[in-house]
Amino acid sequence: MLGGMRELSADIAIIGGGAGGFAAAVAACEAGRSVVMTEPTDWIGGQFTSQAVPPDEHRWIEAQGGDAIGNRSYIELRRAVREWYRANRTLTPAAAAHERLNPGNGWVSHLCAEPRVWHAVMMEKLRPHVESGRLTLLLEHEPVKVEMSGDRIDAVHLRATGGTHNAGSAVVVRATIVLDATETGDLYDLGGVEHLIGAEHQNDFGEMHGRTDRADWRDQQGISWCFALEHRPGEDHTITKPAGYEWWRSYVPTICREPGLAGAAWPGTLLSWTVASHNEAGKHTFPFVPWPHEPRNGEWEMWRYRRIVDRAIYLEQQAVDHPDVCLVNWVQMDYWQRPLLGVSAADRALALREAREQSLCLFYWMQTEAPRPSGVGMQEGVGFPGLKLRGDELGTSDGFAKAAYIREPRRLLARTMLSEAHLGTEQRRRDGKPNMDFVPPGMNEKTGRLGMGEAFSDSIAIGHYTLDLHPSCSGRNSVYVPASPYRISLGSLVPVRVENLIAAGKGIGVTHVANGCSRMHHTEYAIGEAAGVLAAECVEKNLAPAAVHASVERVKGLQERLAARGVAMRWPWET
Repeated sequence: MLGGMRELSADIAIIGGGAGGFAAAVAACEAGRSVVMTEPTDWIGGQFTSQAVPPDEHRWIEAQGGDAIGNRSYIELRRAVREWYRANRTLTPAAAAHERLNPGNGWVSHLCAEPRVWHAVMMEKLRPHVESGRLTLLLEHEPVKVEMSGDRIDAVHLRATGGTHNAGSAVVVRATIVLDATETGDLYDLGGVEHLIGAEHQNDFGEMHGRTDRADWRDQQGISWCFALEHRPGEDHTITKPAGYEWWRSYVPTICREPGLAGAAWPGTLLSWTVASHNEAGKHTFPFVPWPHEPRNGEWEMWRYRRIVDRAIYLEQQAVDHPDVCLVNWVQMDYWQRPLLGVSAADRALALREAREQSLCLFYWMQTEAPRPSGVGMQEGVGFPGLKLRGDELGTSDGFAKAAYIREPRRLLARTMLSEAHLGTEQRRRDGKPNMDFVPPGMNEKTGRLGMGEAFSDSIAIGHYTLDLHPSCSGRNSVYVPASPYRISLGSLVPVRVENLIAAGKGIGVTHVANGCSRMHHTEYAIGEAAGVLAAECVEKNLAPAAVHASVERVKGLQERLAARGVAMRWPWET
């Protein structure tokens, strides 16, 4: 203790306990290193848990007539989630026997599960390392200061956020290697580490879908405060009208298309089942058909979009205890009124409050004014008063996630900057890159010509997702274009200057545009696992991350170590 301040030391400090931080901690502990991991909420897992976002995965993550493609530890984590349900819930025989059990049967993911289950499984993975003393886990602690000596991080100061700790109490963590796995790249700001915020001009990195006018720090993707609900037909659970409801119910986004970019003007009020789309009409109407009603055959609708509990997989009594639960994460609750990054603490807090209010207003609109669909056995009219916020699955009392879902963090200025030129299907085809007519397995000739991403020789991870940028705080509409299955370069984890820092989450060296696909769960996890192995390598051999990246032989040695863990670094079809 120093002056009432608790001080900890370890080989590796991981600041942020989200998907990347968790994977990094497991990898570093399994390498025999001592680790301190911090997290501002009381749950680890980030997107999976505290932010309540079911994982949007690439189509090859599940074995379908072949081997699943992904990191062995991640595939095992997914298997463990399914086993948790089989061991702790009374499922129907058909559900229990299904190899690819999807507890919520949401159509966004092969594994729509409750955030509380993801958290429980992740904590069980960490338990032996905590019990051995190798891992010190500081939940409910956020970074507030970074001590620097020249180009090295000496210490990270943390403040308790409350809960089981005295709010405001301080901890100082000192470590040989520091990993930023925070949701918003906090250490970059606190330590003066070179980084980017917002969108770049298309000439900055030669990107087809970069801005055509100027770089704009306000061009940050909207955040979303997710919530969960159940439907109790015949009951009235209408909440008190939120203070800001009249403004939100009449709000028509002025967000618009920038010349040369994908996107379209908004088709009407934001609180509507009709939203902007990249189809020919520029809009799409999604029906909402809550339990116990069933949508028309083959119809994609919003109740089952991110449903995290499907009562149909449970035996009779368990179905009563586990009603259908819909997880709401829709564009109607994307908040882009104020940016989250590059602003004062007061403006950041205001943005978070308003994002939460917007979500509450969406919920009230659903209860009172949302049109009910016809032709599904439901009385025509407006409003679903039987909708009720449900927090059990999210670990909260009010039905809202513990934290806002943040798509875009501060992004490290790294030795390699991953850009649209490395993974954008349209741009790589335009630029005459090889293999752009390649159709990956399981895709058809018409829509599956995704090609291949840049074959980085220092690859430490792979990923895939559509290049998906949500509407931004600059007034720019969404971008939604195809991306190639890509590799992640080791150089994108390594700063251009700071010697003992590694990016271990979404805040790698990536452009605003490329972040649209690299931000997803499976990629963040893979980045974190590689960061944990790299950190262990640096501690063991007394090397800076940049020294590993600068040596072809050291990179190969790191890749061999990653391969031994079952880390995927290239796609099976790549030559």
